Amino acid sequence: MSLLLGIGIAVAAAAAAITAMLFVRRRAPEGSYFSDGDRASGVFGVLATGFAIFAGFVIFLVFTSYDQSRSGAETEAVLVAQQFETAQFFAPETRDRLAGQLVCYARSVVQLEWPEMEDGELGNALSPWGVAMFRTIQAAKTSSPEQEAAFSKWLDQTSEREQARQDRVHGASGITPTTIWIVLLITAAIIFAYMLFFADPAEMRRSQAMLIGSATTVVVVTLLAIHALDNPYRPGLGNIRPMAMERTLAILDEARAAIGDDAPIPCDEEGSPTS
Repeated sequence: MSLLLGIGIAVAAAAAAITAMLFVRRRAPEGSYFSDGDRASGVFGVLATGFAIFAGFVIFLVFTSYDQSRSGAETEAVLVAQQFETAQFFAPETRDRLAGQLVCYARSVVQLEWPEMEDGELGNALSPWGVAMFRTIQAAKTSSPEQEAAFSKWLDQTSEREQARQDRVHGASGITPTTIWIVLLITAAIIFAYMLFFADPAEMRRSQAMLIGSATTVVVVTLLAIHALDNPYRPGLGNIRPMAMERTLAILDEARAAIGDDAPIPCDEEGSPTS
């Protein structure tokens, strides 16, 4: 969600709430609909506090998942670069295949998987280049202690990379359960309806507008924050971008040039196989 859209929603919600308050105020008795304002304020405090605590826990949980997705994307990118280094210790045929497949893996993450994550459509699909690298390393022959050590290291890095990928895609389909959203929206609606009972024609219009407008804005902004964190890849303010993997792609290009690796890459610029 863009910043302008979020501001527009908050302003529209506040305007609608103020309009409703001023409309109800026309027929409300002096002193509001409550005969005991202190008691009514105490009940409202309980409602507002309950919403704040519940929303706070939800924000904590979705932010934790948001941070997990961001950390997973960064860790995955680092591991791809490290696996490129590990691949240099294998026999030339295996080395060149793994190096090319790693480049394709990184390209597919940036160009293919990221748009799918933004749309929430990636699901639990395996990376085809991850499968290709598994088949390559499965057929690899080790003939020296260095290659055996590299083989063991590669397997460890693969496990870590797959775990980092799982962390990355975890938040792509939304984090907050529907039941939580229902509770949040119902609670927000109850708070809004309860505030309308504070309509008092004896109060100034600006005071009544500030009363319900400020409370509505806080509630709406809180819900918008949860919505923004719920899918960290959705386009908008604060979304996670594939900058770490793009940086890794630049590092791989420089590394290949530095070591004179001119073996053909088995994919196009988007990470799709060329054969």
